[in-house]
Parts: sequence; C-alpha cells; structure tokens
Amino acid sequence: MTTRHYIKDYPRPQFVRDAWQSLNGEWDFRYDDDNMGERERWHEELHGDLKIQVPFTYETVASGIGETTFHPYVWYEREVQLPDTLGNKRVLLNFQAVDHIAKVWVNGSYAGGHQGGYAAFTLDITDYLNTGAGAPNRLTVKAEDSQSCTQPRGKQRWVDENFECFYVQTTGIWQSVWLEYVSPSYLKSVKITPDLDNRSVRFEYEAQVAAPNLRLETRISTQEKTFKQVSLHIDRSWQQLDVELTHEANGPWKLQSWSPASPVLYEVEFVLYEGDNMIDQVYSYFGLRKISIEHGKVLLNNTPVYQKLILDQGYWPDSHLTPPSEEALIADIDAILAMGYNGVRKHMKIEDARFLYWCDVKGLLVWSEMAATYEFNDEAVEQFTKEWTEIVRQQYNHPSVITWVPFNESWGIPQVYTNKHQQQFTEGIYHLTKAMDPDRPVIVNDGWEHTISDIITLHDYEESGAALLARYADSGSVLGGSSSFNNWKYAMAKGYEYRGQPVIVSEFGGIAFNTGEGWGYGEQVSSTEAFIERFRSITQAIKDTPYICGYCYTQVTDVQQEVNGLLTADRTPKIPLDEIRKINRQARE
Repeated sequence: MTTRHYIKDYPRPQFVRDAWQSLNGEWDFRYDDDNMGERERWHEELHGDLKIQVPFTYETVASGIGETTFHPYVWYEREVQLPDTLGNKRVLLNFQAVDHIAKVWVNGSYAGGHQGGYAAFTLDITDYLNTGAGAPNRLTVKAEDSQSCTQPRGKQRWVDENFECFYVQTTGIWQSVWLEYVSPSYLKSVKITPDLDNRSVRFEYEAQVAAPNLRLETRISTQEKTFKQVSLHIDRSWQQLDVELTHEANGPWKLQSWSPASPVLYEVEFVLYEGDNMIDQVYSYFGLRKISIEHGKVLLNNTPVYQKLILDQGYWPDSHLTPPSEEALIADIDAILAMGYNGVRKHMKIEDARFLYWCDVKGLLVWSEMAATYEFNDEAVEQFTKEWTEIVRQQYNHPSVITWVPFNESWGIPQVYTNKHQQQFTEGIYHLTKAMDPDRPVIVNDGWEHTISDIITLHDYEESGAALLARYADSGSVLGGSSSFNNWKYAMAKGYEYRGQPVIVSEFGGIAFNTGEGWGYGEQVSSTEAFIERFRSITQAIKDTPYICGYCYTQVTDVQQEVNGLLTADRTPKIPLDEIRKINRQARE
C-alpha cells in the first residue's frame, strides 16, 4: 500500500509534483585540495578528471571512486537538458543533502549555496539558464567539508582513520539532486498539524506570490474519495487555515487515527489557481495522530504506548550514509518490523525523506536525532541551531516522527553535567524546538545528564539481566541523583530534578559474536544460544522494571568496525528474525 500519488524514487514524497527531473547519475568530478578552484574559475569550465555517480560520495564504492582519504574541497559538473516546453515556468534546483557547504553555479554564474550537511535546500536557477529548445545548461557544484568538531557531523570521523564508533566521513553530495518546474506563483511549503481531539487539521501555507488573483483549494481525501474541500484567497506569502474534518453532506466523518497497528493516512491535494487557470498542484498526506505525556507514560492517541525501538545508524557497506536504493530502505523497515519492534531511533543521522515516507506508510515510530558537534563554542552553537531548526521544519509533517532528540550522551556539550552555559544551550534548544513543534516530546541529551527533558532516557550496556534488574529496582536512586545509574553517569545534570517524566532505556544490548574482528559491548558471545539467552535476559529485565516504559536495542546492523548488529552490514540476519520477534513480543505492550 502506498499513497495515491506515490512516485517511486521521488526524493520528497511528502510534497509531490508531477513535473520533476532527477539529476542523479554520472557527473564530472575533481578534487581541489589546495582550494584553487574558485580563483582559477573552475565554475566556468571544470575539466573534471574523474567521473562520479551522484548521489554517492567519493568515499564509497557505489560512487565509482571509493577513496576514503579526506579531501576538503570537491567539485561536480554536468550538463542539464531542460524540457522544450517550459514557457514561463520557474526552474527549482533541489539538493536533499550536501555535506557540508555547497556553492552552486549555473552556466558560470553563481546561483546560491547552503551550509549544513543534513538539511535539504532549494535554489531558483531560472534567471541563470540558457533558454530555447536544446540549449545547453551547465551545472557546477563545489562542496566544502572539514574535520572541524564545530560542524554537526554525527558519526563521521574527524581524523584520518576510523576509531571507536566513528566512521569514514561523508563529503559532498550524498542525497538526491533534482529539478522541478513551477509557475511564477507557486506553493513553497505547507506545515500540517492534525488535531485528533478536536477532529481538525491546521494548514500553514508558504507561497511565492507573483500575481494578485490567487486562490488555493485544499482537498482532503481517503484512498477512495474526497470528503473535505476548502478554498482560500492567497494574497501574501504566509497564511493559515484550520479545517474541521467533517463530511460536507452527512455530518461527522468516521475518522481513523494513525498508529503502528493501523497506519491510516489521509491524502491532501493543494491546487493553486490564478483566476480560472490552475498554475500549481501538489500532493501530500497526513496521519491523524497525537503524542502526549501523562503520569509518567508516553501516550499515542491518548493510550499508553510501550516503545520497543531499535537503534539504526543507516549505513550500508558500499554506499555508507546514502541508501543504495529505495528498495533498501523498505527492506530495512520490513526487517525491523519482522523482529517485533514498533519503532526506530535514527541515530546521529537525518535520514532520507523516503525512509520517513515508508515509516508513515508501514507504521514504524521514529525518534529523529540530530547529528552532533563535538566541541562547545559560539560557532558550534550557531551551526547546530540553524541546521536543527531546518530539520524540524522539514520533518514536521511525518506522522511517524514522534520524538525529537537534539543531543546525545553530552556530545557537543561535554561539561553539561555542571556547566551552566552548556545547560542553558540545551534549554534554549528545547524551548526553540517546542516553539516550532509544541506537540512532540523533546529529549535533551539522550542517555544521561538531562537538563529539561520531556522523557528521561538511560543508556546501559550491562550484560547481566539480573544485574540490570537490581540496578533499576530503586527508581529514587536512579533518577534522584544519589548514585550513577550505570556506574559512571547520572540521569540528571546538576541543578535539575526528576519531575515524573517517562523513563526509557534508549540504548542497551550491543551484543557481538566473537569473530576476531570489530567490537561490541561487553564480552562477545560464541554461539547463537548464548546470544539469545543474553538478549532475552536483558530485555526481560527492562520489561520487568515497572517505571520503565520502553527500550531501544543497539542496533539493527553492523557498521564498519562496530559489529554488534542483529544483522550484518549486508543485512544478513545473525539470529532468526522470529526468535528476536518472540522475545520482543513477550515485552509488555
């Protein structure tokens, strides 16, 4: 099952136009280690000495290059053939992700840029194009990266070799590049906020307004038929409309909420008219679902939900952070569901928008987590804040996203336990996130040393279920700050108190087989039986701790030197998936 207007490989399936063109594929490529390209005007003619398969980075086998040495400046170029029938259409150039700074030229003229390796961005390149049937157009991109710990880099290493849980860097274009064609007036974005309790939905429209007589129709439908249609005069760039979800002729519609058990999606069509002429048409969707917190529990649609999550870093052997295909994303989601998990913590990565689409469609809960910096200073604060707000806005409409996680394990805020400045930074990000999205929980500093946080999360790689059960028997000791809960970290930062929030063990397990290569957490096991017994023991201990309302196991797959996945890096199960499923199903609902 898909949404009605699903297009395979469409890079942004939450906001779909029919008129688009993929620019993935072969580009000319060139290293620029001495940063001479701009001075030598490579944007006028690159003379690329390599070929690269976009959107795979040069570090990956899938790119056709496969060199892991760090290069701080790289260039791309290709010719673009535009449709002959553009007329007065504007041409939008979309990048789903370029790490870390992108500069873009069209036919030798600078068209714009973007900073931030995980957020998508769009440039209107119309004014730089050669027009006319068959006219050639040259697109040139320079990507600048660094080994700086002030830029959000997630699990990308900042030295020349992999170490601990840090992996080969990702430099340059690593998600899809594509064009779309729009009229001078068009819809730029729509923020969709369903309200389950009041049976309504709010639309916040952002439009490019280039004409005085614009009317926007919003049509809400099921797979079968439209049941609500509203119209709005568009006379400025931002407008808002609240829509009651009732049937026009027959009173209240029988609404269905979105959940893992029943991931019902309502389709939305936005049609923009100039006078009587349709000038833009966009397809989207939403799920009618509510996330809330009451009495120490996380509620989904006003009912407590026991979260059985698995940590997912989203790496593949030959393509690293870039999914090798849309089918690969679907296969990962299907494997996670087959193992009995109802959600995923997407760790230190902002995942491809197609992944979130399939989580929406299939009913997989998602914690969305920002890629960390590893230093605390003004530059790091500025870069982190700017990109995080872009991410929250871009992922806001996905019903599968139920939790925001801006920080993890004090990365980028290393003295947050006692340092007031770093504590204030976390408070600022918490409140900024809540200003943009008051309805989703925000976890500040996943794992330990929380300041203000809607959920208290604990990371603990204890190997013994009995030891785990004993450790968490006294909630006051664990959450009250009188002792470190995992023998070296505290649940709360100094000056902050536990206030009855839900408690989730959001990292545990990490069991690895003894293969002589790589690492896992604790002693490696030598047999399937030993793996299953340890997995069952620690999972059962968490389940038997009454005040803990969910868990997140580490992790889905092996990643480079880290070999503690339930699947190998090439997605081969180490343990029969139904064995994992049985143990997860025994965990309380």
